[in-house]
Amino acid sequence: MSDAADNAYAAAGVSIEAADRAIDLMKGWVEKARRPEMIGGLGGFAGLFDASALTRYERPLLATSTDGVGTKVAIAQLMDVHDTIGFDLVGMVVDDLVVCGAEPLFMTDYIACGRVVPERIAAIVKGIAEACVVAGCALIGGETAEHPGLLDPDDYDVAGATTGVVEASKLLGPGRVRPGDVVIAMEASGLHSNGYSLVRHVLLQQAGWTLERHVDDFGRTLGEELLEPTRIYAKACLDLADRTETHAMSHVTGGGLAANLERVLPEELSVRIDRATWTPQPVFDVVRREGRVSQADLEATLNCGVGMVSLTAPESVDTAISVLAGHGIRAWVAGEVRADAEAGGTVTLEGQHPGWE
Repeated sequence: MSDAADNAYAAAGVSIEAADRAIDLMKGWVEKARRPEMIGGLGGFAGLFDASALTRYERPLLATSTDGVGTKVAIAQLMDVHDTIGFDLVGMVVDDLVVCGAEPLFMTDYIACGRVVPERIAAIVKGIAEACVVAGCALIGGETAEHPGLLDPDDYDVAGATTGVVEASKLLGPGRVRPGDVVIAMEASGLHSNGYSLVRHVLLQQAGWTLERHVDDFGRTLGEELLEPTRIYAKACLDLADRTETHAMSHVTGGGLAANLERVLPEELSVRIDRATWTPQPVFDVVRREGRVSQADLEATLNCGVGMVSLTAPESVDTAISVLAGHGIRAWVAGEVRADAEAGGTVTLEGQHPGWE
C-alpha cells in the first residue's frame, strides 16, 4: 500500500502501522499455543492443520463450536485489564465442544475494535494463547478488525471458533444416558462468562457499586471478582471420559444448570438436583440479595457455582471425583437420573443451598 493510501486510511480512522505493531507483539504468544500438527505461523490467509493425524481414528467425527464472551468485555474495558478475557473466550468454545467427548484441536479468534492499540490487542491474544495451552488446542489463526465509527475507540468485542475430533464409538450424549446415572457437578470459578447483563444491572446500576469497591464477601474488589476468568474443563473432561463410564456432559452457560442439563437428557428420563450438596460462591448470593432476584430467575441466568456436569455410571463415581480432583477441580454428587414417563427430559432443582434463606 502506498504512503498516500496509508495516510488516507489513517485519516479515516484505520492504522495499518498499529495493526502491524500488534502482530509483532502477539507473535510470541501465538507461538506458545502450538500443536505438532500445526503448519506455518502468522501471516497466511488460512491456518493449516495436518489432518493426517486423524488416520488413527476408525471413524473420526469432526466437532465445531463458536461463541463470544458477551458483556464481560465491558468489565475488562472499564478496568483496563485485557489479558484474562481470552480464558473466557476459549472456555466458552472448547468446553461446549468437549461435552460430546471431542478433543479440541485448533482455534481461531476474531477481535473487532474501534481503534487498534497494539499493546491491548497483544494482551487479549496473550490470554487466548495461554488459555489454548490449558485447553490443549492450537491457536491456528485469527483476525483483528478496526471499525472506527461503528465502535468507540476503546471498545472491542471478541469471538472465536474451535474444531475438534471424537471417535464415533466414543461419542457422548443423550443416547448413552441410563436410569441410575449420577450427576457429578464440577465447581465453577465464579460467574464465568454468562449473565453479565443482569450482574452489571444489579450491582453497577441498581446498587450503584463501583468496580473499585472492596467487597468483604469476595475478599477483593468488585471488579476483580467480576473479571475472574472462566474455568477451562477440557483436559479434565477428556480424562474423565477416558477413565470412567461417563455417558454425557453438559457445559453450564447461558440458561443455567437445569436448561443446559436438559439438552443432554433423553425424553424418557429426568434428573433431580439437590441444592443442599453445594454452596455457590458469594457473588451469586450477593446478586440475589442486592437485586432481589428470585432464585428461579437467578438459576435461569447464572451457573450458580456449577460450571460443568457429567452423567456418570454409579460404579465410576469415586474414580470420577478423584480424576477431577487430580486436575484441580472440586466435584461432588449433586443428583441422579431417573426413569420418568410423565416429566421426562426435565431437570428439577430441590432443597436449598446451605446458608441461603
